[in-house]
Amino acid sequence: MLSELVGGKVSLKCENLQRTGSFKLRGAYTRIARLDDATRAAGVVAASAGNHAQGVSLAATLLGTTSTIFMPQGAALPKIAATRGYGADVRLAGATLEATLAAASEFATQTGRVLIHPFDHPDVIAGQATVGLEILEQCPDVATIVVSLGGGGLISGVAAAVKAVRPQVRIVGVQAAGAAAWPESLRQGHPVGLTLMQTIADGIAVDRPGRVTYDYVQELVDEVVTVSDESLSRALVLCLERAKLVVEPAGAAAMASVYERPHDFKPPVVAVLSGGNIDPLLLGKVITYGLNAAGRHPALRVAISDRPGSLARLLDLLASSGANVVDIEHHRMNADLNLGEAEVTVQLETSGESHTAEIRAALVAAGFGVRG
Repeated sequence: MLSELVGGKVSLKCENLQRTGSFKLRGAYTRIARLDDATRAAGVVAASAGNHAQGVSLAATLLGTTSTIFMPQGAALPKIAATRGYGADVRLAGATLEATLAAASEFATQTGRVLIHPFDHPDVIAGQATVGLEILEQCPDVATIVVSLGGGGLISGVAAAVKAVRPQVRIVGVQAAGAAAWPESLRQGHPVGLTLMQTIADGIAVDRPGRVTYDYVQELVDEVVTVSDESLSRALVLCLERAKLVVEPAGAAAMASVYERPHDFKPPVVAVLSGGNIDPLLLGKVITYGLNAAGRHPALRVAISDRPGSLARLLDLLASSGANVVDIEHHRMNADLNLGEAEVTVQLETSGESHTAEIRAALVAAGFGVRG
């Protein structure tokens, strides 16, 4: 479907199917493998709410050392369990990731262990660069690579590897609009921090670009764009329905951008699905949010006459239009109702925005007042 929208081939680089469920294993493994034997044997430390935690945990286990992972006290239970399952000693500390990182840094200083940064280190970037090498091997004619962008480790590695071999390939980074530190940082010429972040894409919600990654992005990345939470949720639903892939909101950022502005990307295009670690409870909420954003679960407030049979007439019209009623509330006593008027709040299941528009038009033509 994306290929039809773009007008050329679109491929998905499925890091959500990587071991630990994201690309993070690549950088963590490379960083730990490049430590000298004595340093590596002492064990490593990391702070993360999810993907980096799992990557460091498995990488340390594979390389025969131990890992202590600090996670926020409110971290998702499945991510805590997975991190422990890969072999880490998990410690919950702090209500925010900043507080968790401070606890991890203090522990590293006290024990002499190395703190494995999630993105801002050359070895981590080198590990993530293997994504770019694989894209060139698997899609040698690629013209545009689209990558989710948080701290910048993944896109720095991809850009470094790809531009060294094929400098004409366009590299586009995608941030969540509610946590977009990169556009302003690039405008000002240095990393600039955010005072507030609000997005469902917690995996790319980084309040300040890294010092090391900033130079890579500034020099090698052609464009940085943003997408809304609505676009992220629509892309997540698209991954589920059309690609049969479970992807977290941050992992769907590249796909969201291609879906939202297909003609901005010269094909062949590769969109990197950076991760698939999502709490099942959050997945359900995001699916509902995505269906609403796509106009498939609209909620309408409809004014009807407060007479017997009016509600039945409304429901008959909805049924004849092909809409399925998900939820309905009938109000007769609201203070803002006119005399002899009632209001129905109805949530529908439709095939999309055009279908919803047809239903609205049919309601108005039948004499109903549509208020929402």
